[in-house]
Amino acid sequence: MDIKEAIRERHSVRQYKDVPIKPEDRERLETLIKECNEESGLHIQLVCDDPECFDTFLAHYGKFRNAKNYLALIGRKNIDDLDELAGYFGQKIVLEAQMMGLNTCWVAGTYGKGKCKASLAENEKIVCVIAIGYGENSGHSHRSKPTEKLCDVPESQRPDWFKEGLEAAILAPTAINQQKFLVSLDGDTPVITAKRGPMARIDLGIVKYNFEAASAHRCR
Repeated sequence: MDIKEAIRERHSVRQYKDVPIKPEDRERLETLIKECNEESGLHIQLVCDDPECFDTFLAHYGKFRNAKNYLALIGRKNIDDLDELAGYFGQKIVLEAQMMGLNTCWVAGTYGKGKCKASLAENEKIVCVIAIGYGENSGHSHRSKPTEKLCDVPESQRPDWFKEGLEAAILAPTAINQQKFLVSLDGDTPVITAKRGPMARIDLGIVKYNFEAASAHRCR
């Protein structure tokens, strides 16, 4: 599976098999997390075998089952673009995990923040977590908004690389499937902006990573 296939095949999964992450997969995840933290300045952590984090009313309401492993997206409170960075590098790990045969689910409000076992420094905060493990299923696709509501570039003026990036952006997971973003072109530079909405800055980072991974073009 390559990155474009991972983008197409990755869906949110809330029910997991009651098995630990394989040592070799865990090692690959830890290596990737270290690389992402060094590049971004974040403090992303993989926490395994911690069912308490999802032992909340909202998690049960959200139908989480056997969610015992998660990525905690953490960073310093004074980072201006913390939410966007967390979304960007979190999605990078999510797609690599998909290619490894792991499933994931972005979780912003239905986990127990006070129960999270990740280690926080005094000047750090948890942005959100990502449940990770071997899913009981592969999840399901969700309906997207019409492309013209997410992109203001006329179809006739979209280069092939832009079309691939746009498709990947539309497939990106967003909070409550809100898709509060707009994809534009400034000359040859793709520009993605966030509209107002809950967790919209996290979503912006996720969408930007999808676009860049599929198009091989950096976004602004």
